[in-house]
Amino acid sequence: MNLFLAVILASLIGVYLLHLTARRLNAAALSPDLPPEFADMTDAKKYARSQEYARANMRFQNVSETVSLLLVLGFILLGGFNALDLAVRSLGMGPLATGLAFCGALALFSSITDLPLDIYHTFVLEKRFGFNTTTAATFVADRIKGLVLGAVLGGVLLTAILWFLRVAGQQAWLWCWGFAVAFSLLLTYIGPQWLLPIFNRFTPLESGELRTAIEQYAHGQNFALSGIFVMDGSKRSTKANAFFTGFGRTRRIALFDTLMKRHDTDEIVGVLAHEVGHAKLGHIKKRLLASILQTGLLFYFMSLFLDNHALFDAFGMQHVSHHAGLVFLALLYTPVSLCLSLAANAMSRKHEFQADAFAAQTTGDPHALARALKRLSVDSLSNLTPHPLTVWLGHGHPPVLQRIRRLESMGAADSPD
Repeated sequence: MNLFLAVILASLIGVYLLHLTARRLNAAALSPDLPPEFADMTDAKKYARSQEYARANMRFQNVSETVSLLLVLGFILLGGFNALDLAVRSLGMGPLATGLAFCGALALFSSITDLPLDIYHTFVLEKRFGFNTTTAATFVADRIKGLVLGAVLGGVLLTAILWFLRVAGQQAWLWCWGFAVAFSLLLTYIGPQWLLPIFNRFTPLESGELRTAIEQYAHGQNFALSGIFVMDGSKRSTKANAFFTGFGRTRRIALFDTLMKRHDTDEIVGVLAHEVGHAKLGHIKKRLLASILQTGLLFYFMSLFLDNHALFDAFGMQHVSHHAGLVFLALLYTPVSLCLSLAANAMSRKHEFQADAFAAQTTGDPHALARALKRLSVDSLSNLTPHPLTVWLGHGHPPVLQRIRRLESMGAADSPD
């Protein structure tokens, strides 16, 4: 068997089995006993409901990843890539247009095959547990907008990469890296004002106790904001969230309307203080630097194998091309991507603890953030006892129980004797 094909197949199947094993261990780790830290927030009946939700999601993930793996393996082994390449070449377009058509067809095929599972997850699984508020019209509109936006933005990025690969010679990977980084930074800058409103409505937070508390906290931390907005998250789900977008002058806070309905002012300020902590402690810059370096590694890896004929032989290709090579290298990159994601998740979990400590210290109220985390977990039926392998593989946040215990220990330490 072709060495490249063996590595790719082993990687795809190995990663699939690893995640399958993690979910089996995760299911076994579900404890029927309600953690005492949550006794003031929920009861045994709702806690059992959260475990039922966890099991349902794990079963869904098993099916979803199995279908995805079988489709990819089938497409590889049955010569799907070569057939698609020959089909787009028969249209008689230039190299760049042919590359865009090839990658666009793959993206469209992936979207179509994912659609039944997306529909089931949204309108059956999430509805069954009381989370879904998405209408059929919103669901369809989201998919259309996503396809159009992906085609435009992805088309610009892919066109530039394919062009650099044609004209820049051995230094092409450096040009691709630089353009990809600049493009990503541009999206981060324009996203809050131009891209996010395509999917959601953002309205300025009205004057009142909450806005005053947020502005006072931000001012006290010398943390500049361009605005505080409420996002209509309830049009898709009852789950709550809050996030920062942009950087510099475009940095703004977005609060889900569902968050404001379920949390008091101190809890919301605690959540936002945690996010401010990420910025003040340099986490955002570190993550950005790590992302830039990972992108550079990806393109350097690309430069090593892109013109390797054995790689194309692994997929039964009649023609060597940059557009197909990019797809094949993405598959070959699977084990490297897994290792990098493990490191990124480990760094992220460390940062989450640090941001929690920052919020506790600067607000002077560790219990407020702890209450917010409890309420968010209860309302979203979160798994409170994930298996360590599951955390290690895919969690950018530490288990919520660990975070709450640390916060409450800080509060106990600050309490007068």
